[in-house]
Amino acid sequence: MANGKLTLSPRFLPGFSSITWEGMKIVPALVIFVICGGLWLIDPPSGLDLKAWQLFIIFFGTILGVVLKPLPMGAIALLGVVFATLTQTLTLPQALSSFSKPVVWLVVFAFFIAKGFIKTGLGSRIAYFFISLLGKSSLGLSYGIVLTDFLLSPVIPSNTARSGGILFPIVKSLSEEYGSSPKEGTQRKIGAFLMQVTFQADVVISGIFLTALAGNPLTIGFAREFGAEITWMTWVLATIVPGMVCLLLIPLILYYLYPPEVKTTPEAPNIARENLKEMGSLQFGEVVMLLTFSVLLVLWIFGSSLDVHPATAALLGVVTLLSTGVLSWEDILKERGAWDTLIWFSILLGMATYLAEFGMMKWFGAHVQSLVSTYTMGVAVVILALIYFYSHYFFASATAHISSLYSVFLVAFIAAGVPPLPAALLLAVFSSLSSGLTHYGTGPAPVFYGAKYVKIKTWWALGAIISVVNLAVWALLGPVWWRMIGML
Repeated sequence: MANGKLTLSPRFLPGFSSITWEGMKIVPALVIFVICGGLWLIDPPSGLDLKAWQLFIIFFGTILGVVLKPLPMGAIALLGVVFATLTQTLTLPQALSSFSKPVVWLVVFAFFIAKGFIKTGLGSRIAYFFISLLGKSSLGLSYGIVLTDFLLSPVIPSNTARSGGILFPIVKSLSEEYGSSPKEGTQRKIGAFLMQVTFQADVVISGIFLTALAGNPLTIGFAREFGAEITWMTWVLATIVPGMVCLLLIPLILYYLYPPEVKTTPEAPNIARENLKEMGSLQFGEVVMLLTFSVLLVLWIFGSSLDVHPATAALLGVVTLLSTGVLSWEDILKERGAWDTLIWFSILLGMATYLAEFGMMKWFGAHVQSLVSTYTMGVAVVILALIYFYSHYFFASATAHISSLYSVFLVAFIAAGVPPLPAALLLAVFSSLSSGLTHYGTGPAPVFYGAKYVKIKTWWALGAIISVVNLAVWALLGPVWWRMIGML
């Protein structure tokens, strides 16, 4: 709100309003202050060091801020640093230590590379190419869109930029070409089906590649504190087979559960070819992007044997785009998502690192172990996994979900007897898959839902059904595949 006046603004939850003052939402801020202030006055639990308890309270307050959003996420993270340093819980170098970690800069550099895909139009060209090949039926059209998302995902860490910025306009345009529009009450012709397939497939794809979702590298930082080292190749090797099966099933299941009225789309390939014709031959920037993309994939896949860190490879890609003029320095400076991620990601990762160093996670793990000791490992894993997965109903982003619960549940899994690496990877994948439950669970969700092709009741129902499909695939195929590759 502006000019120092109080206003009432609608919140996400129906019937709830939040008073704001100069942009800060007062009610969530007061809730956080009261809860954390009360905890601060309480002595540390038995066996827990005072500094660990204080850092936990600050971390918990920061996570509450991420969820309740009295201020933007970056501002909340900076407030956490202020409290940690003023209370001498952390020194300033400790609080800012994670700004130098390569995994943080891997995400930032990937944002810049994604900008190149969008700026040059290469992402749209790839989409139209696959539509021209596969788009003769509505089902084939959906697979063409999914394939495009899959190919773009390794180097576009923002699922909002990828599916919302590149694919959504194309899907909407194709829907309207077939007379499918919510304004005319014809959304079920083809638009509703394509919107759901694109969104649900993107949720799966975001979990297949480490660099397909901004929150994914955050899980790596947390997992490392428990001895689980996850590389780009380790991640994709673990997820590729169950993930591909999910991607093959989702369009088919939605085609029968939520079928489009238009089954054949003979005009779609022609529309795609016309768009490709208008774009002309590959431009210089697109050629550079394509070559950079290819080199990055090679370096990320074989980087460990070539002794090239994934962040170094990504930096090479950014420098290439800058040197060739594909990106300008202004493009880099204006990429707000990258700089925002740098701040909140680094700060949260730093706090989590020192929580582990101060003994908080070890203390928590010992208590969880006593709680799950009455169950067999299999039963404990199922209970914990389902709770973690469906708790996403309470979160409006995968990042908030990961920041709030990932470390806690990772400790619980390890305490139940699961080795750190498979436990870390399973929770990481579920962090992405669970984003498909609601119309607010991840960045692209409001974009697709906001197009008004799918009613909220239907959206939630389809999200629940697809979640069961994804969980079934991972429950049945995941352990088999992981045993085959020696991960279990």
